[in-house]
Amino acid sequence: MRTCVLTVSTSVSRRASEDESGPLLAQLAEEAGADVEAMEVVPDDYALIEDRLHHYVDDGFALIFTTGGTGFTPDDITPEATRAVIERDAPGIAEALRAESAKHTPMGMLSRGVSGIAHRTLIVNFPGSPKAIGQLFPVIAPVLQHAVGTLQRQDGEPSH
Repeated sequence: MRTCVLTVSTSVSRRASEDESGPLLAQLAEEAGADVEAMEVVPDDYALIEDRLHHYVDDGFALIFTTGGTGFTPDDITPEATRAVIERDAPGIAEALRAESAKHTPMGMLSRGVSGIAHRTLIVNFPGSPKAIGQLFPVIAPVLQHAVGTLQRQDGEPSH
């Protein structure tokens, strides 16, 4: 499962702070069977986020996990940029992540992350907090291989 981890953070992109979420997300993805081939940091810039998502979809990545930019601040625009790329929603994933997050903190309901499909790529927005990623990734880990296998079928048949 070719996977990209995209950290969305202006402060990390300017090297004003360390990226803790991206490496943790990559580690957890690898442990779940993903092959993390790309990791990138971009600032909270709508056009740039959209461009990078399109790049990895066009390059045939099976999974794109974003971290950051899912809150309420004016520059949290990762969900909007993701919606510009996805063709079909996968609302159950985002709902499951929010439900798990709300078990840990009432603030979990404030996450605006979305999940969806662009061509044969599943894109999932995670919060920018390493603590949240540690709590939330186990929720989707069990379904990743099935989701990717389903997306890669040709006319209902497994691709070869």
